[in-house]
Amino acid sequence: MTLPLVFSPEVAAARKAGAAIVALESTIITHGMPFPQNVETARAVEDEVRAHGAVPATIAIMGGRIHIGLTAEELDTLGQAKDVAKLSRADLAACLATGGIGATTVAATMICAHLAGIHVFATGGIGGVHRGAETTFDISADLLELAATPVTVVAAGAKAILDLPKTLEVLETHGVPVIAYGQDAFPAFWSRTSGLKAPLRMDRAADIAAAQRLRTALGLPGGQLVANPIPPEAEIASHEITPVIERALHQAEAEGISAKAVTPYLLDRMYAMTEGRSLQANIALVLNNARLAAEIASEMARGESAPV
Repeated sequence: MTLPLVFSPEVAAARKAGAAIVALESTIITHGMPFPQNVETARAVEDEVRAHGAVPATIAIMGGRIHIGLTAEELDTLGQAKDVAKLSRADLAACLATGGIGATTVAATMICAHLAGIHVFATGGIGGVHRGAETTFDISADLLELAATPVTVVAAGAKAILDLPKTLEVLETHGVPVIAYGQDAFPAFWSRTSGLKAPLRMDRAADIAAAQRLRTALGLPGGQLVANPIPPEAEIASHEITPVIERALHQAEAEGISAKAVTPYLLDRMYAMTEGRSLQANIALVLNNARLAAEIASEMARGESAPV
């Protein structure tokens, strides 16, 4: 069966030239913020990738096809679309089969990027083990995708609304390398440190790229999580953001919010409680991750034909 992949002209040209490409998810557009700020932010992230030597490939499902890279018109259409499905591994094929419109989460973006031959993906933060998962079993599919799909994911750690110690434990159990970039501590999304030590540390994009190539050569499945701390000037320190997270979690529990609705609800409540600072920090860390991902992708492109 022919894969339903559609490449934007820019991405098609990059593939032909063997240029560096960075995958970008689309839930930040459809479920992260209102129009037109969502499209403006998506364009800023794409421009950051270009400015650092790679080609952006924002991924979305439209018209029964996987779009690898969006034109300006497609990005506007997605940014204004209503009732867009938030897709992960479980519902990706169903959306394609029914011709729906869907935005890709971390897991779905990894799947689509791998199908398109893209090795690096920049996002904000991955999903993980939700607090109380010992009774709810609420664990993001992102973690198992990292264990299965050979894509290097650059994120500011896992979202701080999660149970970070348990998230790291699940990643370790499934053999996922967790690499803190430029520091020993595992970052906590809005904060540069979670108080937890990262399993691995690397300070150069070239080393991260080499590690993924060696995983392939060794026959090890899955990708890598590169935990890139938010820039210092954009950080909301842990002691400041933690009480906000706790209040938002209590409100979610009181209102019976569960499953896929939890994360967008919490982010919305935190936006209100921080008077917009949480969103500004989110944008800053995504731009920072786009820069690092472009550097890693460039190193991977340079080493594609080099012997390991």
